Amino acid sequence: MDKNPMACDLETGICGVPGNDDMEVIDLNHSNKNIDLYYVTDPICSHCWALEPTLRRFISQYGHYFNFHTVMGGLLEKWEDFGDAANGISKPSDVAEHWKEVGVHSRMPIDGSLWVDNPIQSSFPPSRVYKVLQQRDKSLANAFLRRARESVFAFNLNIGDQAVLIDIVNKLGLDGASIVEEAQKETGRNLLKEDFRLAASLGVRGFPTIIMVNQENKGVKIVGARQLEYYIDGLKQALDQENIQPKVQPKLSDLLKEEKVLFSKEIEVMYDIDQAELSSFVKKELSSESYIQKEILGESYFLQAD
Repeated sequence: MDKNPMACDLETGICGVPGNDDMEVIDLNHSNKNIDLYYVTDPICSHCWALEPTLRRFISQYGHYFNFHTVMGGLLEKWEDFGDAANGISKPSDVAEHWKEVGVHSRMPIDGSLWVDNPIQSSFPPSRVYKVLQQRDKSLANAFLRRARESVFAFNLNIGDQAVLIDIVNKLGLDGASIVEEAQKETGRNLLKEDFRLAASLGVRGFPTIIMVNQENKGVKIVGARQLEYYIDGLKQALDQENIQPKVQPKLSDLLKEEKVLFSKEIEVMYDIDQAELSSFVKKELSSESYIQKEILGESYFLQAD
């Protein structure tokens, strides 16, 4: 797979090399019993973080139509082999301003100053931890990916650092040291390589990419962070049916209990509310003792109270 530039396009929402079409019909040569959705991503993909609110709602309301598969794509192996002169990216500090732009554009908080003070040298270590966890429990792996993204984007922690990864895994109730150690060994490396091969076979060149494949091995590939309607239309094409029924959004109390942390944009997208309505909506849906509200980078976020 081609190396992917760290500078992403704000209009298309793509971290990587865009294709010719925003949404293209594809035909993949492997067998599926149902609709399979492949989400090709990377822990440090800024537009994947920006997509989080929309993707959560799409899965919540339409996940009964597909099997969801997260695939690690390998955005940054090491800086020695990385270069993106066209986007002005030649060293870690060049990424900081771009990340801040994505954060402002998406309203999913991104600090980005770690690229100057304590830069990530590779996205492969957290990707390998994800793959090791995925073999044990997909839900724990997804929780790890979420916590890792919160750590790096909003809270400015270097998730390429072993101590940070151990702490994230420990907080999931697991032995972080043993899992991070396993991820560094051949097992973790081979698991990640399998994802790279799968991403290449799917024709993925940029992140995020979502591919939906039906029983006839045909479907759609959507590149970039798009609006909810894009993914709904793609699902209709993959299913070859116009009438699909969404589930009702979960109660905010249930969602916060599951996710532990929610940023304001995520609540707004999930429940179709404006930013100005957020405070009154939260007070109506949650008991005052069930959550803690804080602010970061000009955005509110909500924690489940202990």
